[in-house]
Amino acid sequence: MKMLSKRQVKELVLYSPQHIARLEAAGQFPKRVRLGSNRVGWIEDEVLDWLQSRIDARDQLH
Repeated sequence: MKMLSKRQVKELVLYSPQHIARLEAAGQFPKRVRLGSNRVGWIEDEVLDWLQSRIDARDQLH
């Protein structure tokens, strides 16, 4: 299992950290995992699955 940093998630999904937090709060993005008192990460497979669902939704429209 690989964990992604906030910067890596931001680069992968092209959203600001604030928007990612809003999506998380709304249950529309994978939740972060607290790794320590000042560190969080996201499970790479969950983020990639979320991206794939976006691609799948796009492809169903055509």
